[in-house]
Amino acid sequence: MSDDIGIFEAMHTCRSIRYLKPDPVPDELIHKILDAAIRAPTGSNRQSWHFLVIKDAATRKMIQSHYKRAFDVYVPMAASMPPREGVSVTAMDRVVKSATHLAEHLHEAPVLIMPLLVNEQGAVSGEGPLQSLMRKSIYSSIYPAVQNILLAARALGLGACLTTLHLMYEEEIAKVLGFPENVESMCLIPIGWPAANFGPVKRVPVEEVSSLDRYGRPL
Repeated sequence: MSDDIGIFEAMHTCRSIRYLKPDPVPDELIHKILDAAIRAPTGSNRQSWHFLVIKDAATRKMIQSHYKRAFDVYVPMAASMPPREGVSVTAMDRVVKSATHLAEHLHEAPVLIMPLLVNEQGAVSGEGPLQSLMRKSIYSSIYPAVQNILLAARALGLGACLTTLHLMYEEEIAKVLGFPENVESMCLIPIGWPAANFGPVKRVPVEEVSSLDRYGRPL
């Protein structure tokens, strides 16, 4: 466990760790991760978030059951899509293998963190340009906090990954977890001691995913 790695090292080695050991994670580390999450920027400083920490075994199993159902629906569709240029079939096969493992063993992760959006005073309801702006602002505000969770976990030597498949059965899960009507799940982050290695995160080069002044103009 080490939290003295640099921010760029954390970013460059923050792989999605889908193979996690069932060993317990100390509460103080989870608190440290959440304390990092709430330091993230948020639109108008509304902080319209809540972080549900799930440790109960039966609850984790319930979520895994819904997650696996969603995974079984999603995989055939994803398999029919060609890999992005520059991403090898071998690399995609590794992703599918690890994703399958996560779907089958999600409940074995000792901690699940579920970032929630708290829709205060109907801020994301209604139609029109202003409502559209508010909706995008509030929804997008959760993800800097999510990235802080992932980076904090990496700094502490913990494995984690970001996933959203459980949202296919969001209503069923929300009912069991007791969400008020104005609260919705945005994603799910299983956390545990890694059973796979951290390492360089491979991505398409910057030059292929960036532009200057106009879309498509080389940087």
